Amino acid sequence: MLARTDLRGRSPSELGAARLRGMLPRAEVDVDAVALRIAPVIDAVRERGVEAVAELTERFDGVRPAAVRVPAEAIRRALSELDPAVRAALEESITRARRVHAEQRRTEATTQVVAGGTVTQRWVPVSRVGLYAPGGLAVYPSSVVMNVVPAQAAGVDSLVVCSPPQAEHGGLPHPTVLAAAALLEVDEVWAVGGAQAVALLALGGTDTDGTPLAPVDLVTGPGNVYVTAAKRALRGVVGIDSEAGPTEIAILADAGADPVHVAADLISQAEHDTLAASVLVTDSVELADAVDGELSARVATTRHTERIRTALTGAQSGCILVSDVDAGLSVVDAYAAEHLEIQTADAAAVARRVRNAGAIFVGPGSEMKASFSC
Repeated sequence: MLARTDLRGRSPSELGAARLRGMLPRAEVDVDAVALRIAPVIDAVRERGVEAVAELTERFDGVRPAAVRVPAEAIRRALSELDPAVRAALEESITRARRVHAEQRRTEATTQVVAGGTVTQRWVPVSRVGLYAPGGLAVYPSSVVMNVVPAQAAGVDSLVVCSPPQAEHGGLPHPTVLAAAALLEVDEVWAVGGAQAVALLALGGTDTDGTPLAPVDLVTGPGNVYVTAAKRALRGVVGIDSEAGPTEIAILADAGADPVHVAADLISQAEHDTLAASVLVTDSVELADAVDGELSARVATTRHTERIRTALTGAQSGCILVSDVDAGLSVVDAYAAEHLEIQTADAAAVARRVRNAGAIFVGPGSEMKASFSC
């Protein structure tokens, strides 16, 4: 299923970084072109506030919520009705995330540069953040956890979670997203998605019942290319985390990797978006064949078959065959994946040699963490 690029016998160092990067699968995402399409959205929200948001939400999401802010009772109800197994998984995820992010807090440091002259570095949390949780194509309560926990660990005073309304849920965000917010003791959730959500977070407004919707100082969270374009357009008005494109995963694997796990994680990213990138880098043709077999069997049984198939067969996804793990390391460094898995012998040692990656998932037992975290 994955298109193959055969680099065996071709040394990455001889190819050079620039040429090697040009040979790797890449998503063709033109944020500038999308920016022209979302400019009227931002202008409408700036000029007409929630009225424009309601119209845009009806147009893009097929539902017109009675209000932007989700009632507190709806958030509590979502938690009370949450599947106990899902609740347990989210609670464990929150516990682990808090443990990690607590270690990331910076402490104040003062350096004496010259006699009588010092430089002090202080890390001060922003006052209010807007945290975007996608929900248009698939539902990711993990995005709520990944956004909220760091903000809380940093000591942010006020935060709001934004997630697209769902027609099948009465114009509210998906119940699992609301339940995740409840578990994190977040009581402010807005039922709005896409570029209009970023605009409303940046500009603020007044809800249909007169409730103020205070603007934020920083917008974070994953989203599609329209969310990315809106962040770019509004970054002079509000702080942003980054201009993240469609999600991507690269897996560096040798013959000892489990093709079932490799295929599952390639699928886990592909279900996000038709532009999502899933890339396998391996020195084993046998593994590549086995992964293809798993993909062919599993994609047909997934909930989002066509979306996943489109992503896996797109120009942004593929299998790169290399001569050995060393060559594979050069390839994944050139690719610089958002999510990188190392499924090789002595995976920890291999992972320590990686220079360019967002998050690295090391060895057996870590692979499904990548699936959940996105």
